[in-house]
Amino acid sequence: MADTAVATKLRPLSDRIVVRASAREERSTGGIVLPDTATEKPQDGEVVAIGPGRLDDKGRRIPVEVTVGAKVLFAKYSGTECKVDGEELLILSERDILAIRS
Repeated sequence: MADTAVATKLRPLSDRIVVRASAREERSTGGIVLPDTATEKPQDGEVVAIGPGRLDDKGRRIPVEVTVGAKVLFAKYSGTECKVDGEELLILSERDILAIRS
């Protein structure tokens, strides 16, 4: 259920999802190089690991709707950033995922 490199180091719980965010734009449309502080935080990425799903009121497991490898759009200021082996990842709750890209 996870990218093998990430799965050995990071296993999300409940309805959490680990996402590798897309790279930030380093140049403007006019070709100007933008500093890191001027670039917007990406709102899309690829799912690299998923948790088993949340439990409902009766203790039944509700599986996560996204799959590993899916391209997703997520809320702008959601999730928790973390580094695993020098790679920046984002841990989101399933409810922070807005859409799946095709």
